[in-house]
Amino acid sequence: MGKHTGFIEITREAAPYRAPLERKLDYLEIYTDHDESRLQSQGSRCMDCGVPFCQSDDGCPVHNLIPEWNDLVYRDQWREALDRLHKTNNFPEFTGRVCPAPCEGACVLGIADPAVTIKNIEMAIIDRGFAEGWVVPSQPATRTGKTIAIIGSGPAGLAAAAQLNKAGHTVTVYERADRIGGLLMYGIPNMKLDKDRVVNRRVEMLRTEGVEFKVNKNIADGSNGSIDVKTLEATHDAVLFCTGATVPRDLKDTPGRELSGVHFAMDFLTGNTRSLLDSNHSDGKYISAKDKDVIVIGGGDTGTDCIATSLRHGCKSLVNFELFPQAPATRADDNPWPTWPKIYRTDYGHEESAATFGKDPRAYQISTLEFIGENGKLTGVKTVEVDFINGKFENRAGTEHEWPADIVLLSMGFLGPEHECSDPLNLAYDGRSNYKAEYGDYRTSVDNIYAAGDCRRGQSLVVWAINEGREAAREIDRALMGNTQLP
Repeated sequence: MGKHTGFIEITREAAPYRAPLERKLDYLEIYTDHDESRLQSQGSRCMDCGVPFCQSDDGCPVHNLIPEWNDLVYRDQWREALDRLHKTNNFPEFTGRVCPAPCEGACVLGIADPAVTIKNIEMAIIDRGFAEGWVVPSQPATRTGKTIAIIGSGPAGLAAAAQLNKAGHTVTVYERADRIGGLLMYGIPNMKLDKDRVVNRRVEMLRTEGVEFKVNKNIADGSNGSIDVKTLEATHDAVLFCTGATVPRDLKDTPGRELSGVHFAMDFLTGNTRSLLDSNHSDGKYISAKDKDVIVIGGGDTGTDCIATSLRHGCKSLVNFELFPQAPATRADDNPWPTWPKIYRTDYGHEESAATFGKDPRAYQISTLEFIGENGKLTGVKTVEVDFINGKFENRAGTEHEWPADIVLLSMGFLGPEHECSDPLNLAYDGRSNYKAEYGDYRTSVDNIYAAGDCRRGQSLVVWAINEGREAAREIDRALMGNTQLP
């Protein structure tokens, strides 16, 4: 490394977001401009650690060459840093914005001091690459004559398409929504990942490179206007399922679940982004939280996105129920380095809510007993406090409480993929309803049919989807050609 004492001399300084009360007034990205001088000094904190655990199984799933591009940024060699970054990651502009950075959790410096600001540096490298015109489309020199259909255009589907196209195969991506991007387009709000400037920019680059995209194409059994998946099977050399985990966890047995005002988080976020892109919200085709008492049930990134979106609508009040206790400020004894640190964090939505209402929106150890309503409309939520004892939750007597609510957003994760596109092929499923295929191999129970991403592994991170898309492309290329040069 270029500066052997950087980690001793320089403290961690993460790039700040825009001020919370300013940014909640718009849907522009929450990030501030890159300070290259600060990023260079932060890059110098990367240690000559011998074994870079940031690249380990607990670190970056795509095995980014993190120490190499940290050092190149420190040396002001940004073009070379970009080349190193693109060796392992097709879409660093996505991960640099939305990845929770397991690499930082596994950073060797993090044993004793705050980790290197890896995520900030990654985002700055790719943003400068686009600004300088270094990132350009590259078409394959020759075509193999092999055709691959990819079902789903989220991060796994796009990564697989990029790699298979690079190998010279003819790739068609089928998306049932009206825009390409899957989770990247409609599952993550614009203020975290800009749709035109970031997502569509990469999609158009892939299109220029030769990938064909088809939107509004529902793949199923051929009924009700859908495309028969068996037709794709018969007309392509391979089919790759990248449909994501889209079946949401529900509170269907909770009294009052049928009341108007109880929504799945993804319905709320998708409608908001689609209306924003279509009409800047003038069409009114979204679930509005304006002047409403909003309760978000469930934490995680999606819960935070619901909080931030509700604030931008102008909600009256906001509470976020979390079932588990508040996480500790530092690692617990059973959560050692280099595993992901399960610690208390304040995300952008929490910060905005605290700035708006004067306190953090989260209420911990809360279980929903009943949705309360009048004339079919939601008016409140009845809850009880819980303790986690001997592996199960137990209600605390006398802690029942009623909360006012006009809107409840269910953000409790996902159970697995939908099966309408896989059942016609009689694909095998695992015990969690995911498409059954081994990690690293990706072949399903049906010849020439593959699966990658959340539909195979269960709900996970964007960076894991990219990892699986890349690896599935490698295995498809190997099967079709007898060998592969893909990583």
